[in-house]
Parts: sequence; C-alpha cells; structure tokens
Amino acid sequence: MTRPQPGDLVLHHPAVGITARVLFTLIFFLSGVTHFTDVAGYVSLMHDSIPVRELWVIVSGVVELAGAILVLLNFRPRLGAWLIVAFLVPVTFTVHGVGIFTAPDETFRGIQISMFLKGLAMTGCALFITQLGVAREPEEGSRG
Repeated sequence: MTRPQPGDLVLHHPAVGITARVLFTLIFFLSGVTHFTDVAGYVSLMHDSIPVRELWVIVSGVVELAGAILVLLNFRPRLGAWLIVAFLVPVTFTVHGVGIFTAPDETFRGIQISMFLKGLAMTGCALFITQLGVAREPEEGSRG
C-alpha cells in the first residue's frame, strides 16, 4: 500500500475504501480478461474503419488490467486511474459513441447510449482518483 501523499484523500473508514476499489475495478478486471478470451467479439464492436482492431483489443486489455490492479492494490492508484482514463476515453467515443449513430435499430441504439453514459461516469470516477489518490487514515500520532 502507498503511504499518504500530500493532497491525498484520507479515508477514515478503510473498509469503505477497499469496497469502493473492488467495486470500481471489478468491471475492468472482467472486461480486461475477456479482451483476451474473446478478441473477435471485441473486434466486432469496433467500426470497420479502425485499423488493426485486434491489436487495439489486446493493448486495451493490457492497459485496462494494469490500471485496475494499481487502483485495487492502492499501489500508485493515480497512475492506475490515468491508465483507466486512457482506456475509457477512446473506447467510450470510438465504440459506443459511434455505435449510437450506426445502431441497426432503436433497441441497440438505446444500449449504446447507456454504455456511452456509463463510460463517461466511470471516466469521471477515474479522474477523481487521478487527483485525489487513495490512502488509509493516518495512524494516531502521525497527523500533522
């Protein structure tokens, strides 16, 4: 675990911080793993105009998993959150944003809108982590 840095968010109830990190990173772990077990499925979500789609699926899986591990373990969580932002921004816009306009029907369009908004919300949460970090409550006697 990382020692609190100046400006870090200090959690007074560590169980809340652990729970939040598990809940936030769970989707990135599951999705990151399936980037390797279902490359073709992820490629099919991407617009045909995107070159070397298989490579982008693998790269995004690595970035997603690395970011999730750093945030979950509270080891350089700010870096991990930046990796998640680096994953989310292009995926949210190139996959779900484009999907809104290329959806074959209203049901699929609604799903893409929902996924787009979810991507924006997760990006917002990751951006908070990039700025605030995550730290345990300082031990008694170490408070300034």
